[in-house]
Amino acid sequence: MVQSAWAVALNDLAGGLFLLTAVALVVVRQVQACLAAFVLESVLLAASAFILAAASGIPDLVAVGLITIAVKAVLLPWLLRGTVPEEIYTRRELSQLVNVPASLLIALALTLAAYLIAVPLAPAQDAFIRVNLPIGLAGLFISALSLVTRREAVPQLVGLLAMENGAFLAGVSIAPDLPLIAELAASFDVLVIVLVMGILTRAIHEHVGTTDIVELVERSDEEEL
Repeated sequence: MVQSAWAVALNDLAGGLFLLTAVALVVVRQVQACLAAFVLESVLLAASAFILAAASGIPDLVAVGLITIAVKAVLLPWLLRGTVPEEIYTRRELSQLVNVPASLLIALALTLAAYLIAVPLAPAQDAFIRVNLPIGLAGLFISALSLVTRREAVPQLVGLLAMENGAFLAGVSIAPDLPLIAELAASFDVLVIVLVMGILTRAIHEHVGTTDIVELVERSDEEEL
């Protein structure tokens, strides 16, 4: 792979911004802001794929980047807005199991852990893997943190999808010649998951009046008693 200085610099910039958007998923307190952070993260993921395509000469990576933008930055938000009640998006505050300062400290620890795990595995001569592998793992870990600390269904779904972004950023740098059909299959699975979760979220909200996971569990326990 041709590792020109401009490609390495642009990839470093995209990776750094990708990590910031992953942290933003933990910090933001509005559903709309959470979804916007995911869209920006997906665009940066596509940008990394375009940079790798230019550096490696693998045209499939261009298609992968375009699919990522079309599915994750356009179709997924459209599906969520169409299936999830508007009341959820207009809610100003998101309740979290862990407060923002503690979440930031945990995110920092997860980022350090990702670098400690990934750096020994990355070839010293490959600048793209040395950046994308640890940042992808950090994005995966931080998105998992967002998934477990959120109490609302939609931000939890966004956290799950962001975990896939982190895994993809790490994976595409290691195996840039992955067949395009694999990305198409993954994108189709993501669309189905979002559609099903959006419909379920709307149904739960209409019947129960809330999508707060903790509150739903408490109500379930009360009914069992």
